[in-house]
Amino acid sequence: MSAGTIQQWQIKGKMVQACNCEYGCPCEFNAPPSHGGCDGTWSWHVEEGRFGDVDLAGVHFAAACRWPGAIHEGNGEVVPILDEQMSPEQVQAVGTLLGGEAGGPWGILASTFVTVHEPKLVRWDYAFAGNDTQIRAGDVLTMELTPMRNPVTNEIFEARVVLPTGFISKELNHATTSNFSFRDGVSYAHTGKDAAWGEFSYSGPA
Repeated sequence: MSAGTIQQWQIKGKMVQACNCEYGCPCEFNAPPSHGGCDGTWSWHVEEGRFGDVDLAGVHFAAACRWPGAIHEGNGEVVPILDEQMSPEQVQAVGTLLGGEAGGPWGILASTFVTVHEPKLVRWDYAFAGNDTQIRAGDVLTMELTPMRNPVTNEIFEARVVLPTGFISKELNHATTSNFSFRDGVSYAHTGKDAAWGEFSYSGPA
């Protein structure tokens, strides 16, 4: 689909992410990943929005990714994960977004992938609760957030990062995970590492 045929779109909602970096994720500050490469998943939950005439309110989708080095260095691979309850029109719209053809954050991310696996259409269980959010996508993706805690007192430690030029979210609330794994196409398990959530608002094409 050429840029001239991409329809106008806009979506708003909540994004949840988890990766293999230590707390804070240096990638957010243009620094290398904590352990050389990046294994991470972004999950988007649309509260309102449209792609052309297609209503995307209530849609869930994610991208499970792996890069051998920093994201901007490329050579990555991605597995798109879609809610099986989507209509065919919603699947097509979200596929266009994730493919990067319509701009948004995926236009940037798509340029870093050399392998794009077949999308997974699975049942989606989503319970947003801030630092206690739980997401299960079929038997392939588990993201269970839990608050970071002081190692001495066990008190909850809260952290919020403002990113004025962030292209995925402008403000991230950081947590960790009690269970984080992906098991298809690329496989990893990184429980106890960095996680975050925030609101997003994207539009395009751009």
